[in-house]
Amino acid sequence: MLVLAWKMDAQNMGYFSADEWLRGLSQLQADSLESLRWRIDYLLALLDHPDTFKAIYRFGFDFAREKSQRSMELDTAIAMLRVLLQDRWPLCAVFLRFLAQGRYRVVNRDQWNNILDFSRVVAPDLSGYDENGAWPVMLDEFVDWRRDICSRNAALGVDTGAGMEAD
Repeated sequence: MLVLAWKMDAQNMGYFSADEWLRGLSQLQADSLESLRWRIDYLLALLDHPDTFKAIYRFGFDFAREKSQRSMELDTAIAMLRVLLQDRWPLCAVFLRFLAQGRYRVVNRDQWNNILDFSRVVAPDLSGYDENGAWPVMLDEFVDWRRDICSRNAALGVDTGAGMEAD
């Protein structure tokens, strides 16, 4: 649905205006429900193109946040990140656990955009993370939190695996 909303340039989650719906169907060259069904595979395939996925991901921020707010509520951000990154980022579940128990109440646009970049650049074992990089504090704190958990587990003799997904 998010890809469809992106194609329709929808402004509000939960419904499409008549103009958005017609514009989107025209873009998809779908003049009936049946022809729209045939375009589902095309819409899903768009997620496999890194630049298009990035555009859809960024669209998701404005689409999901309350229009009167500059940031996205944490519960909404967690749900959106789960939908968008769960199958694409091995550390997604760990990161969402960090967010859920942390001090953050909202996710701002810069944090949102950098989460995707972080998921693409930093490996599951956190190699590729540059402590001197320009990551938002949230991501620096995630790395510290994750390393602390792994250190404690190692001290206890708990194998967290190469991907560091388990706690």
